[in-house]
Amino acid sequence: MTDSTNGRPRERHRGAVTLRRDSIPPSTADQKLLDSQNREEWKTKDAWRALRILSEFVEGFDTLADLPPAVSVFGSARSAPDSYECELAESLGAALAEQGYAVITGGGPGVMEAANRGVTEAGGLSVGLGIELPFEQGLNDWVDVGIDFRYFFVRKTMFVKYAQAFVVLPGGFGTLDELFEAITLVQTKKVTRFPVILMGTEYWGGLLDWMKRRMLDDGKISAADLDLIQVTDDVAEAVRIIMDADQSHGQH
Repeated sequence: MTDSTNGRPRERHRGAVTLRRDSIPPSTADQKLLDSQNREEWKTKDAWRALRILSEFVEGFDTLADLPPAVSVFGSARSAPDSYECELAESLGAALAEQGYAVITGGGPGVMEAANRGVTEAGGLSVGLGIELPFEQGLNDWVDVGIDFRYFFVRKTMFVKYAQAFVVLPGGFGTLDELFEAITLVQTKKVTRFPVILMGTEYWGGLLDWMKRRMLDDGKISAADLDLIQVTDDVAEAVRIIMDADQSHGQH
């Protein structure tokens, strides 16, 4: 069986293992872990899964511990290479590299690939944290250091632990997931000194308006919570925000 987009065999990366064609199982490791229907597996398999989860944390910590200061960049895997957000991501990656930052993405296509390309072509370090998905994408060719994870929550830890900031470009559910998780971690002071920057003012405008009209007006969040998000279309401004946050705390 081949991938209809490139004629190559379908494949899925599961940690160090690569599966192709009929060897690809119908479900992922995350699906099996979170499936509440197979209760009989809870006692027989979950303890072993805990060891596998621990091994993913160890692999991630060991691989990424020596990274220079880094910025996690998020955005859609579905964006076309000539789209506004991909051009923005590539410019952002290059600008961050010029200031000595590594760039961490999900390692996939679209915005992620553009950001990885930008930092690599500018001579910086490009990191991709992949994930096992039913619709496997694989790491893009611009990743210098790549890790394939089975479990989303392990991967999310790596995005936050080794980054000085989040920059969020136009994207879908996965991008929104990372955005709101980052905001929640900053709001609850689980992480500090952590800018969260939205790039693409037109794309994010409706969401921000809704947050102001509904969440803020209904008292679900405070005005200070909205101040946790900074919005710009200017690459230089985004980099300045990140550098100012670092310098104010004696970093970088």
